[in-house]
Amino acid sequence: MISDAFRRFKRRRRQARALAEIAARPDRPGRPHGLSGPLIVSLTSHAARFATLAPTLRALTRQTVQPDRLILWLDEGDQHRLPPEVAAMPGLEIRICPDWRSYKKIIPTLMAHPDAFVATADDDLFYPADWLERLVAVVAGGAGIACLRAHRVVMAGTAPAGYEDWDHNIAVPEAGPLVFPTGVSGVIYAPGVFHADVTRDDLFMRLAPGADDIWLYWMHRLAGSRPAKTGGRARILEWQGSQAVSLRSVNRPAAGQGGNDRAIAALMGNYGWP
Repeated sequence: MISDAFRRFKRRRRQARALAEIAARPDRPGRPHGLSGPLIVSLTSHAARFATLAPTLRALTRQTVQPDRLILWLDEGDQHRLPPEVAAMPGLEIRICPDWRSYKKIIPTLMAHPDAFVATADDDLFYPADWLERLVAVVAGGAGIACLRAHRVVMAGTAPAGYEDWDHNIAVPEAGPLVFPTGVSGVIYAPGVFHADVTRDDLFMRLAPGADDIWLYWMHRLAGSRPAKTGGRARILEWQGSQAVSLRSVNRPAAGQGGNDRAIAALMGNYGWP
């Protein structure tokens, strides 16, 4: 009980420091990104997360590198439920798309802006001021996909082992076909890195309805990607109260029983190992 209380205390203190750091950032555009196409930061949210959405958006609008657009994708009707400070946030585009669950953070942007570099973010996290700069630096150096947090796929013969048996949150920079980007800390995708099926909702909502990271990995690996993970082991700070509704408990309840393993099996059956 004491250890749990101490962890909660440390979490509250860490969150307070993060909020103070965001507030202290310069409220002006960051440096130009210098990429060969538009740069879009894309995310989604839903009403259960709206209470903690504002600090994430402030962190994303106060980056050292300036995106061309910041798009928040919502279900129809949810735009009317946004807190006023979010609805009126400068530099934020609020757009409506079909109810594609977590896929809303990237699929509609890929469809509307196929020539853009797309950096995805989650709606419930703290993002450092240089978050986008670090991702941009890697794709500017020639990588088609870059991330700050990744797993390493472990193979069992000619097929991947169960998701829980992969090497999670790898601690060193690495690039290659077995680097599995995790969307929680953000991923940037260059134009043209995906298989043509990536935006087919008839497939991703059937084969991997709650496992967008798995679907996206299959789609860019089918196109020959070699994802690059930069930096050390990622540390995540989720805003207190944001995890009342989360896909994590659905996708990772136990080895071989979660949504990730079901999605892997479905994609293996449909596409084979990429």
